[in-house]
Amino acid sequence: MNNKTIRKTGEVSRRDFIKTSAAVSLAAMAAPTNRIWAAGTEKIRVALLGCGGRGRGALSNCLDAAKHLNLTMEVVATADWFKGKAEEAGKDHNVPSERCFGGPDSYKKLLEANPDVVVTATPPNFRPVHFEAAIKAGKHVFMEKPVAVDPPGARKVIEAGELAKQKGLAVVAGTQRRHQQSYRRTQYAIEHGAIGKIVGGCVWWCGGALWYQKRKENESDADYMVRNWVSFAEMSGDHIVEQHVHNLDIANWYIGHPPVTALGFGGRARRKTGNQFDFHSIDFDYGDGCRIHSMCRQINGTDGDVREFFAGTEGITWGDGGTKSQKTIDIPDFPEQGGAYCQEHIDLLDSIVKGKPLNEARNVAESTLTAIMGRISTYTGKLIRWSDLTEKKDSQWYNLTLKPSAEDFEKGEVKAPPDDVVPVPGKD
Repeated sequence: MNNKTIRKTGEVSRRDFIKTSAAVSLAAMAAPTNRIWAAGTEKIRVALLGCGGRGRGALSNCLDAAKHLNLTMEVVATADWFKGKAEEAGKDHNVPSERCFGGPDSYKKLLEANPDVVVTATPPNFRPVHFEAAIKAGKHVFMEKPVAVDPPGARKVIEAGELAKQKGLAVVAGTQRRHQQSYRRTQYAIEHGAIGKIVGGCVWWCGGALWYQKRKENESDADYMVRNWVSFAEMSGDHIVEQHVHNLDIANWYIGHPPVTALGFGGRARRKTGNQFDFHSIDFDYGDGCRIHSMCRQINGTDGDVREFFAGTEGITWGDGGTKSQKTIDIPDFPEQGGAYCQEHIDLLDSIVKGKPLNEARNVAESTLTAIMGRISTYTGKLIRWSDLTEKKDSQWYNLTLKPSAEDFEKGEVKAPPDDVVPVPGKD
């Protein structure tokens, strides 16, 4: 298999998209919903929900992907907690100001603008609610990672992902390594026995601190938390969830399932705002003799790296290649156009064109939940079981909900937790 252009045909019209999506929906026997592609134009309508740097970058990636597929796209709406940011993003794509929405209910107004595809990159605590609303409205979704900050949120994403399958809707997440050529080649080699059974490994995301913003005079708790979302576990899930989810996703993908238990520790020494830890170190037990050490850190002036390493019964490999094995495996040359960030959008749109919509909701939700499991362990010092978060409704962790929640923001009931007050596990 050679590195080839995704499609060899000519331009795919929006009318063809309507036919394909309608056929998929009928085949899936979906519940009654509006047609997936609105009629009246040959342009595919896309909307951006969450207009920060990553959101605007993801929208650009989506538009570039459409060009690779000879599709014509139009940005029809933008939305953000801050209307000014929605308007800034809208200006880049000639979106009228009346379709640039702000505030806690801006996602509802964006969906009423009738986009075909929603690109969502709001702070992670909002994503379960926004994703569920988009799927119920019959929209294809690109959703940035992570997709939740607590177990109920992750389970909501899984449930909405199942509804997307029934409706024939495509869902692709921002875990771009699953679309990156080097990682896909490595996963293929592992799946076909290159290193035997994985028995151990290390995954890590160690780097410097992210930005932080001091509180403005007379700023509301809600505005402060949204503007400073990378500092609060209630907004981001802590950096183990917001960043390290990428590496944990690779472990889940290569091993084939999420871990059974997590036990770890962490702490805080350098942060200026919020309530997150500076570092986390966790032992994930994947069962059957396989253990993965997870390490992540955000401290300036320290050595850093972002990688994955796995040892198997018959070889070793880095996450993105460098496999050492006695076996010879013919590995396909998976396509990658415009880099992994573009390729994930190519795969999203191409899956719709072909009538075989991708659905990555469960994968990204389980990887998010893996990171959440690790965070709960580091915050409490307790051994946390996967079943505590997914099956045992009587577990104290099953309904653990970080507050203020997305629903609290929408109701206007937001009280920010104090800065620099963090969990301390154990007893004196």
